[in-house]
Amino acid sequence: MPQVQRMSTMLLKTLRDDPADAETASHRLLVRAGYVRRSSAGVWTWLPLGKRVLDNIARVVREEMDAIGGQEVLLPALLPRELYQASGRWEEYGDLLFRLKDRKGAEYLLGPTHEEIFTLTVKDQCASYKDLPVIVYQIQTKYRDEARPRSGVLRGREFQMKDSYSFDTTDEGLAESYRLHREAYRRIFERIGLDHRIVSAVSGAMGGSASEEFLAPSGAGEDTFVDCPECDYAANTEAVTTVVEPPANVAHGPVEELDTPDTPTIEALARHLSVPASATLKNLLVKVDGKITAVGVPGDREVDLGKLAEHLAPAVVELVTAEDFAAHPELVRGYVGPQGLGLPYVADPRIAPGTAWITGANKPGTHARDVVCGRDFTVDRYLDVVVVEPGDPCPRCGAGLRIGRAIEIGHIFQLGRKYADTFGFDVLGPQGKPVRVTMGSYGIGVSRAVAALAEQTHDEAGLCWPREVAPADVHVVAAGKARQTEIALELAGQLARAGARVLVDDRTAVSPGVKFTDAELIGVPTVLVVGRRAAEGVVELKDRRTGERQELTVDAAVAAVARLIA
Repeated sequence: MPQVQRMSTMLLKTLRDDPADAETASHRLLVRAGYVRRSSAGVWTWLPLGKRVLDNIARVVREEMDAIGGQEVLLPALLPRELYQASGRWEEYGDLLFRLKDRKGAEYLLGPTHEEIFTLTVKDQCASYKDLPVIVYQIQTKYRDEARPRSGVLRGREFQMKDSYSFDTTDEGLAESYRLHREAYRRIFERIGLDHRIVSAVSGAMGGSASEEFLAPSGAGEDTFVDCPECDYAANTEAVTTVVEPPANVAHGPVEELDTPDTPTIEALARHLSVPASATLKNLLVKVDGKITAVGVPGDREVDLGKLAEHLAPAVVELVTAEDFAAHPELVRGYVGPQGLGLPYVADPRIAPGTAWITGANKPGTHARDVVCGRDFTVDRYLDVVVVEPGDPCPRCGAGLRIGRAIEIGHIFQLGRKYADTFGFDVLGPQGKPVRVTMGSYGIGVSRAVAALAEQTHDEAGLCWPREVAPADVHVVAAGKARQTEIALELAGQLARAGARVLVDDRTAVSPGVKFTDAELIGVPTVLVVGRRAAEGVVELKDRRTGERQELTVDAAVAAVARLIA
């Protein structure tokens, strides 16, 4: 029989005012409703109500992972430096890693993700192709030393995550494991009530051949994504590809230098020459692992540095500085052009061979016209690096794309053999020869899903949880004197015996008005009010989301709740 939670004895204190540092609805409401409390920057304490929601999401995750044959384990959060050094991630993660030393000086880290140790664990257990495929997962606390933790539990330095890993001997097997996870994730998010989109993503430092994100649309999200109103295309903006029409076969004249004083910006240049910004070529200088590189995009577009960094990962990308210009006098700030530049040149696909541009002439106060790609300069590497804008053509059907904000709640990768190569993970194949194992990596932000649900489902009065994850099925409110409290506790017992998870507000020193406000704030999906007609055996049943109310006898109310949770 489910336990009755009594608010008179629960570790629960609701707040009337918003936290001063709250930027998002989930941050504001989870604190005010007594679900979490801040311990330090990016570190949160989960109080009883919050822990129940967290555990309910974890339960759904476990059920769906088990349904696809996943085996749950628990690996250490404290990991030796050697594992991450072998994979290169000790350096790649940089300041995001929490690093520490033991009393003997040995170096460790607090794991942000566990590819290395999962690989070694399965390698230790599986020696033959007959032992595979296998899916192994854990739900564990992870750590990332975020520079600016914010938005409550949405972006913390300590967070709960489900990470799973598949191990197969063939690429076809990996594709099947990936499909199983993709479908399991869809079921998980549908069950817990999260509106979500599956979008193409960039693998980045994780590597691998395929990658998709599960995004929960929300104005509080830090991710941007696009979708097409005419077809099913959807992608993280970092993964959007550009479809470029072949340039018209036009003969261009020779390069012509133009006197353009005081025009170091695209805006000033376009105004000076009375041309659209789209006719100009913008060249941004960055350092890629310390090496200066030029990035070319049409003058009316901006370089997406995050997108560029994802494409070039694990290399470190940063903007050049005034000191870099001083050290390289051949680089003329505001007047850089790709012709004769002598630097690696990365360009957006719109800078196609045969296209002509107005761009810097690498001389102060001078630009050049009819600088033709393929004739006057070459592109070393094409990358989609512009900031995506609403109306950009869908790469699949050509319709104008829409842009939205979302919270990343899951990410799945076909890693391939990156970590198996690092740790020499082979099994004996069917022909008696070693076969290199191929892997998938699949993550769900369990604690982040709590915040994402709060963002999507709250209203002006407070939280409003889907029943699958709510801290209780029904919130019984004793609105009156001692007799109403006694009846409320009796009713709570009946509901528990009927299989309902019950939260009962039996506080005696709190007014009915405060209790009603707290019921709205806490957000249990069904509320039963034991009020002035309780002595007649009549209570009020309220739907938290719709506000619909009905008066029922106690027996009818218990039966109604039983039907809701069946």
